[in-house]
Amino acid sequence: MKIIRRVPTMSPFTWTTGILLLLLLDVRVLAVCPSMCSCSRGHRTVDCSGRGLTHLPDGLQHNIRELNLSHNRLRDLDGRLSHFAHLRVLDISHNQLARLPGALPRALWDIRAAGNSLRQLHKNDTAYHWNLRALDLSANELERVVFINNTLASLSSLNLSHNKFWTVPTNMPYNLEMVDLSHNYLMQILPGSLDRLPRLARFYLHGNRFSAVGEQALAQLASLQLITLYDNPWACEDEENMTDLQAWMEHTSARVLGCPCSTRHICGEAHLASTGYGWHFASYTEPPQSADARDASRPPMQAITSGHLSKSAPLDSAPDWSGGERGIPADREAAGTPVPPTATSRPISTQTSTTVRTRSTKKTRPNDVRSTGQVLSALEPHTFTASILLTATMLSAF
Repeated sequence: MKIIRRVPTMSPFTWTTGILLLLLLDVRVLAVCPSMCSCSRGHRTVDCSGRGLTHLPDGLQHNIRELNLSHNRLRDLDGRLSHFAHLRVLDISHNQLARLPGALPRALWDIRAAGNSLRQLHKNDTAYHWNLRALDLSANELERVVFINNTLASLSSLNLSHNKFWTVPTNMPYNLEMVDLSHNYLMQILPGSLDRLPRLARFYLHGNRFSAVGEQALAQLASLQLITLYDNPWACEDEENMTDLQAWMEHTSARVLGCPCSTRHICGEAHLASTGYGWHFASYTEPPQSADARDASRPPMQAITSGHLSKSAPLDSAPDWSGGERGIPADREAAGTPVPPTATSRPISTQTSTTVRTRSTKKTRPNDVRSTGQVLSALEPHTFTASILLTATMLSAF
């Protein structure tokens, strides 16, 4: 006897539900870029900035490399980003974060968290970020940061400006090349704070509350090229405490912007020979980051354009530095005048003027010789006649 099994039939409602589920799953797979964001480079660069987000958007593919979440209303991202194992650049600046998100991907190269409400940086926040190269924590409410020895070995740029530090942080990562601590409440540099920074080249300390800094505090910065000290209430009347700093500025090879207790706005650079000319305004600023490395290694230009301070220029004619945040004179910055010399400018140096004078002298010398020769040739007949008459007179006398 043949047994026929009856296949259960599905109602139209069941079929419709199944199809809708499949469609939703398919859409979920294809939606690699959230609708409120913009994506590029194969959906691996995602920009969700300025969208008013309060949580991480759904639909981000796991292999994204750059994620911009800045200018939103995010409050907590703890553990929400750990599965993005290929993420290199994370921008969470200008949100409402009270702490740096935990469990961030260890592949990160660049973390930008400026403009939040961070108060502390705990040691575990950065303990495992061996690949991190740049960390921007500016414009927060940080009072202290804690780094663990021999961590952040790849970190070269640390921005802690516009916070609430009273002392220079200790135990900073030893491969740092740029540290920005400007616009804090710094009053002192604790002994040994800067001893383990052999590669530090740019150090920004302007806009703080320093009244004095010991010579030994900066003596260990062997690679220092630029330091900013302006906009600090230096105790110039206390010569004993300022002597060490003055001695360091006289012998350092670094460029010092905003010399304490001095009418000069730039000093240091002891390795450069003095030419007797004033400093060109463009030499107050560091080369832009996009500049070629070969140009950055060249010595600063001195007295080569019309904007330089001449030998006889009075000291009170120097530009106002109170408004310049990164070494740009405030009067030129306010006027909108570009500080670096442009490619179309024509520098006038003493060498050029000497060359011009030499050429003009060479042009006049042949004319002078020719005119002298013409006078001599014109006088030759008269000279011959006078000689004959003189000879005849002497013969008649005999």
